[in-house]
Amino acid sequence: MAGIYVHIPFCKKACIYCDFHFTTSFRFKQKVIQCIQKELQLRRNYLGSPQIQTIYFGGGTPSVLRFDELRALIDCIQDLFKLDPDAEITLEANPDDITDENLKCWNDVGINRISIGIQSFFDEDLIWMNRAHSALQAKSALEKAKLFFHNITADLIYGYPLLTDEKWKKNLEMIRSYGIPHVSCYALTVEDKTKLFRLIREKKTEEINDKQAAAQYLYLMDFMDNAGYEHYEISSFAKPGYRSRHNSSYWSAEAYLGVGPSAHSFNGTERQWNISNNMKYIQALEKNIIPCQKEILSPTQQLNEYILTALRTREGIHVDYVEKKFQILREVLYQKAEKYLQNGMMAADEGFVYLTQKGKLFADRITTDLFF
Repeated sequence: MAGIYVHIPFCKKACIYCDFHFTTSFRFKQKVIQCIQKELQLRRNYLGSPQIQTIYFGGGTPSVLRFDELRALIDCIQDLFKLDPDAEITLEANPDDITDENLKCWNDVGINRISIGIQSFFDEDLIWMNRAHSALQAKSALEKAKLFFHNITADLIYGYPLLTDEKWKKNLEMIRSYGIPHVSCYALTVEDKTKLFRLIREKKTEEINDKQAAAQYLYLMDFMDNAGYEHYEISSFAKPGYRSRHNSSYWSAEAYLGVGPSAHSFNGTERQWNISNNMKYIQALEKNIIPCQKEILSPTQQLNEYILTALRTREGIHVDYVEKKFQILREVLYQKAEKYLQNGMMAADEGFVYLTQKGKLFADRITTDLFF
């Protein structure tokens, strides 16, 4: 399986916590889109010649694209690659962009999965985040989206100062009431160079309370389990049959091509990432140069990457796969995991080693300890 990720680096507003590459100026949007098409052409052989199973428009805010711009990108991919007739094609969208007209256009152009950045159903929280939509628009977006799409995912954020446990429960109950089949929930993290980082440093907003975030995550896991969702990845919950095929390919180390400023690619042994600067990206592609850096992964790095991604999933690390591909004896792997198996943070079953609910709270630490 192979996928294509398209990074659209434009947003109407800058959320205080976001450290993804984007700009709120749309001045060079058309040029960036043209250069993404050129990059697709220049890199049409990067993946070899497998069928493309998934396309994911991320950002940024891909829902700011005009219909003709989105169609041009999809047509370009269809012309250059072997696209599976049943390919999953996802568009990230903000609630304020979700109208009947847009939904119909997205449907007509081939989008069959929509990812909606809800984040919260409380206006005071959305204002604090500097989101471009209101709580009313969040609810309206879900209602409208269900009329055009059955494969819908919604994003929520937890662990931020304004989010009481009661508000968190109401956010989750709201998602359940709409019957959204896939939900991604992320703990707010403070990244350098973000407005949130500056606000905390200048004592203009409260620091993140890790204990509160952990308690809200534990509640989240129990709530989603009781609501019939499968917790198939650290931050992802799906009704049966609604796992994200695109994101699942990342976690299973499948090859993917990333195009656009800041986009990352992986072909099995090499990682590649584009420059995070729109003008430099444009200037390079106009000269038929791909402005990127590359890293060849050693066998040990490939193993550690597998451990990193596999431990995020419900299934965990496939012991036989590690032994066959990386020549690491299962006894060595179990020895590394021993203390976590003993203290209940990990479990082993049918040839897999995985994190328990308790262990998911310490996923980063455990993953690092298992590295070779």
